[in-house]
Amino acid sequence: MDWTETIKRAVDFMEKNLTENITPDDISKAVNISPFYLERGFKLMTGFTLSEYIRCRRLYLSALDILGGKEDKIIDIAMKYGYDTPESFTKAFGRFHGTAPSKIKSDPYSVRPFLPLKIRIEITGGNTMDFIVEKMNGFKIIGYEFTVSSETAYSDIPKIWQKICAEKIHPLFSKAPETAEEKAIADNCIGEFGVCVDDIGGGRFRYFIAGGYRGGEIPDGMSLYEFEDMDWAKFLCKGPLPGALQSVNTQIFREWLPGNPDYSIACGANIEWYSKGDGSASDYESAIWVPVVRK
Repeated sequence: MDWTETIKRAVDFMEKNLTENITPDDISKAVNISPFYLERGFKLMTGFTLSEYIRCRRLYLSALDILGGKEDKIIDIAMKYGYDTPESFTKAFGRFHGTAPSKIKSDPYSVRPFLPLKIRIEITGGNTMDFIVEKMNGFKIIGYEFTVSSETAYSDIPKIWQKICAEKIHPLFSKAPETAEEKAIADNCIGEFGVCVDDIGGGRFRYFIAGGYRGGEIPDGMSLYEFEDMDWAKFLCKGPLPGALQSVNTQIFREWLPGNPDYSIACGANIEWYSKGDGSASDYESAIWVPVVRK
């Protein structure tokens, strides 16, 4: 399916179900794409997560209901748009509109409009991206595994990297491995890959700080994951982190995927590859690997 059409269908599904208890998993099933890629692509293309979009639309429509007198009680409107109590609804309403639901009729100009998104994407430069598509035999990774929320991934993952690098990886720059864990880090080049695997649902995915598994003991606190044989689109990134990776990631969703005549996403996984060296250098090399299937 065309990526632009996928995002449009996701918006249509949300608009038709704003008063239902829908989740990112429900939306991804409706448009037949991995929750991980739908969340990431939607955020990069619109500036909102799926949950943020739903929340903003509901709060805008709830204000219209109050102004139109469609509901008599705040609790009715709160329940209609998915809030368990009038208090939680009033708090969210106040953050969004800057005033309480009970005061909106006397100050209708305080209503913050939030209209349905219209997805219009200009596809430019997609054919000039620096990438190759490579068939890779199945391979295993080993590393530290975390469960990450799609809502907070952009802020959580850098913190995870900082912690693991400071506590586990960087100390080995100045000493030889001593423990089984330290040996596994050194032998498998843990820190070479950042791996996202979307297989647990509930708006969450697994994230690994990992390396290619070369055999040997799997220490306590580490996990293995195996990828099957598949094609990977590998996008080269040149420049300091995290800007270079973020820029290419945005290009993938805004330029390469929309209308791509040859490839679509194969499964809910994503790999970031990091070379050795200074990640702040202007010529630093990294890459984004996306599993793809030929149309």
